Amino acid sequence: MSKFRHLTLDDRSTIRNGLDKKHSFKQIARDTGFDCTTISKEVRNRRVFKKTGGANAFNDCKNRRGCSVKYLCGKLRCNKNCCFCGATPCSKQCADYVMEICKAREKPPYVCNGCKNRPTCTMEKALYNASLAQKEYEEIQIESRSGICADQQEIRRIDELISPLINKGQSIHHIFVNHKSEIMQSEKTIYNYVDMSLFSARNIDLPRKVRFRPRKSRHESLKVDRMCRLGRSYDDYIAFIAANPDRYIVEMDTVHGIKGGKVLLTLEFVTVKFMIIILLESCTAKEVEDAINRLYDDLGSELFANLFQLILTDNGSEFTNPDAIEIDCDGVIRSQIFYCDPYMSQQKGALENNHEMIRRISPKGKPLDHLTQADVTQMMNHINSYARSILNDRTPYKMFECMFGIEALNRLGAELIPPDEVTLRPSLLSK
Repeated sequence: MSKFRHLTLDDRSTIRNGLDKKHSFKQIARDTGFDCTTISKEVRNRRVFKKTGGANAFNDCKNRRGCSVKYLCGKLRCNKNCCFCGATPCSKQCADYVMEICKAREKPPYVCNGCKNRPTCTMEKALYNASLAQKEYEEIQIESRSGICADQQEIRRIDELISPLINKGQSIHHIFVNHKSEIMQSEKTIYNYVDMSLFSARNIDLPRKVRFRPRKSRHESLKVDRMCRLGRSYDDYIAFIAANPDRYIVEMDTVHGIKGGKVLLTLEFVTVKFMIIILLESCTAKEVEDAINRLYDDLGSELFANLFQLILTDNGSEFTNPDAIEIDCDGVIRSQIFYCDPYMSQQKGALENNHEMIRRISPKGKPLDHLTQADVTQMMNHINSYARSILNDRTPYKMFECMFGIEALNRLGAELIPPDEVTLRPSLLSK
């Protein structure tokens, strides 16, 4: 029996083949050379859930057997019972929907790989896939070896200590000599933190640092807090909006020009498709924090809290300081942030679709360094003045005005562009 050895892709393929053949964990353990407890943990931790049907469409309603409900989709010509149709999920439309979970998933083997009822089952399925399990394992390995060894509170504590001294003209070495016991990090680490823009003080505040040419190195995406997604996962988001269906949802992301250059911070109000665009000097957590704080100051605490009740974003390193977004400088909670699952950008598909309009004006791969915030605001106004069929041929600007009022638009610097003057071409930024 193997000890101190990680499962490989071949081992995971053996596990999947064993599950498909309905082998027990003990038999799979003998085939792989691992303990049966290891196999059990691997299957439970790496299984994926899929809402797929069998011979009939997916339907996990407890009342689906004998259900005669029709026309939930609004199509009067459809003669199928909604439980067999699949065009409109019962979970979203039917008032009698009660979720049912297969009890067989609660006991070994915990997955549906070898289940004889799988071809006809219409409930949610738990499946073990060797390649997906290997990919998740590799991502966790990379994640555990990247980032910084300090949480948000620790970064804030060190920042409050060294940034005022740097602004007085002191070098990091001088500060480190006199405050070594308080900093509790190496001098090189502090230089790295400054270089990553985690502190209020920047490289430009270090007189000698700006005179040295930076060494060429492989760029790594560094996370401020590796544990930032705890309690903020996509499953937590789904549970939260189910309990609070009246909350406004804002999706947040960044749009890049060229590597290492300026980026665009985008925030879209999903219901009305209205998008705010802010120019950032670099793609860092500190830049995002500063941008949100400026937006908070422009809108005021009450209006900001009303607009940005809930924010959904991805797992980019620039969004790994959620406390700085959720809490203002006085410690008051102003918003709530959640994260999509890794590599699942479709979970915030509304914003991804809106990015296509940005790419019409600023094609992918083109630098953004020549742009100013005035240029970006002009781009934002033209996009928000573009009529959408999903809004019944209204513009996001008008829909936002109906929901939040003209005062909010004025504070955001938004203007309505006449229909015939709306331009979604690169020529908009070359005028």
